[in-house]
Amino acid sequence: MPVSALPVIRSSAPVRAWLPALLLAAALAGCGGKSNDAAAPGGNAPPPPEVGVVQVAPRPVALATELPGRIEALRVAEVRARAAGILLKRLFKEGSDVKAGQPLFLIDPAPYQATLASARAGLARAEANVTQAQALAERYGSLIGDNAISKQDYVNAVAAQKQAEADVAAGRAAVQTAQINLGYASVTSPIAGRIGRALVTEGALVGQGDATQLAVVQQIDRVYVNFTQSTTEVLRLRREVESGKFKRAGKDGAQVRIVLEDGTTYGQPGTLLFSDLTVDATSGQITLRADVPNPNEVLLPGMYVRVRIEQAEAEAGITLPQQAVTRGPTGDTVMVVGPDGQVAQRNVRVGSAVGNEWVVLEGLSAGEQVMVDGFQKLRGNAPVKPVPWQPAAASAPASAASGR
Repeated sequence: MPVSALPVIRSSAPVRAWLPALLLAAALAGCGGKSNDAAAPGGNAPPPPEVGVVQVAPRPVALATELPGRIEALRVAEVRARAAGILLKRLFKEGSDVKAGQPLFLIDPAPYQATLASARAGLARAEANVTQAQALAERYGSLIGDNAISKQDYVNAVAAQKQAEADVAAGRAAVQTAQINLGYASVTSPIAGRIGRALVTEGALVGQGDATQLAVVQQIDRVYVNFTQSTTEVLRLRREVESGKFKRAGKDGAQVRIVLEDGTTYGQPGTLLFSDLTVDATSGQITLRADVPNPNEVLLPGMYVRVRIEQAEAEAGITLPQQAVTRGPTGDTVMVVGPDGQVAQRNVRVGSAVGNEWVVLEGLSAGEQVMVDGFQKLRGNAPVKPVPWQPAAASAPASAASGR
């Protein structure tokens, strides 16, 4: 306030008594003047915050579907006892690889050896009888022309010869049966593969009634992976391929990759074998199967895996960093920055993942800018300044270099 406006103090007191009050009033007037100047119009507004964006650029993208699956052995053989008796010996190491025809167990062969000896004796007796019957029939054949014997005697001799020959055939069959049963006493592997633990021990009585299961051999140098896909997804993909929006991926329409439980991708690709012709009435799923090489036996029967199957390819696909997409139970959304810097939420339809990116099937157009980071800087409808987004892996070396 001007000095002329200060109150006039009339007093007979010395000047030094009212001088401090005068100085305080002048200081307050100066502060009030500065405050009014700061609030005056014409001050600079803060610049809009910078946010990282990526520009939508369509490109060919393989559409991969990731589904849960289980590993199954290529062939499974249950080794069973086909001969009854006492198990004498186990001839393999549990968990080892066995060859087809390799002996695995030995059942007491003594009863079957005795049966084979008896069958051989019966065959020898039948062969002796056939020699005698054949000689008698030949002799009667020479006499029947001279009417030296009756026709009935000749017929009886020929019948006896044929019966003796039948006894020889039966004896040979009995010997063969006894040899087969004796062979069953040595239990062999029906296929080549890896054998598990023995299900019985030495001294056990096996093969009485039902064929006792002794062990299991599984061929796992190649394995199957079984998985299912929803009918809705199959029909939608088929319509989009037929309409020309997507095209088939590969000669057989699919390439299969296995993702292990730790998230790593198995090195050997698989071959899709078939798609089931029927739909499960309870789950609405179609069963699929793939054949996967397993030379190092990394994949084991019963293992849970994720199956990534490339069924089609989008010629103008759109991919976004996963952190740019907000996924929720009501749908997927992204934040799009307009030419005027205004940010708007956009609903999109997201497909499968390709590395660290999502494939966006619907909702975006080429040239649009989608926010990737800087979400915490948004303030209502205030505009933002879009800048090209750099992945953390790419920006880290640059910041390290600038610090040196």
